[in-house]
Amino acid sequence: MSLEHTLANDEHMVLPARGGSHLHFLNHAATIKVPSQGARSMSVVEFTAREGFGPPLHNHVDEDEMFVVLDGALAFLTGDDRIEAESGAMAYLPHGRPHGFQVLSPTARFVCITASNSTVPRFDEMVTALGVPTDAPTVPEPAYIDAAEVAEVTARFGIDIVGPPPAPLTDAVQT
Repeated sequence: MSLEHTLANDEHMVLPARGGSHLHFLNHAATIKVPSQGARSMSVVEFTAREGFGPPLHNHVDEDEMFVVLDGALAFLTGDDRIEAESGAMAYLPHGRPHGFQVLSPTARFVCITASNSTVPRFDEMVTALGVPTDAPTVPEPAYIDAAEVAEVTARFGIDIVGPPPAPLTDAVQT
């Protein structure tokens, strides 16, 4: 089943390992595994990113996020906390609290699940709006990112940019 097929809210979905809608998204690979169409209460997006990547400090107005680190290592940043997580780890980041993350290993692959008890999540729509469709989940060559465009698009989808991306790495974890 491809994601071009519109699923009913109660319809099951099983995707193969590399299944989903693939995008080049802000210098990394994104694959939308479960879109939050209709009244679905969650979205699931798998990412692969290079060392040092990290989104700007941001706040989800309505959506909670849960990350599962599949390969590599990430540092999660929230408040004054910086918590490192390696393969197999999971992080829960509630809405309304500014947070970010940074890839510590040469590459990392992780799943981001967004959910809300008050609205249909729109995170996957934001990824689609800023992404460029591609045939395979490959990490693109680094390119210029227009911070103003990112802030404008994320705000349309209930994500406010509240600070800069994390500083360049000086003590990366090698996994």
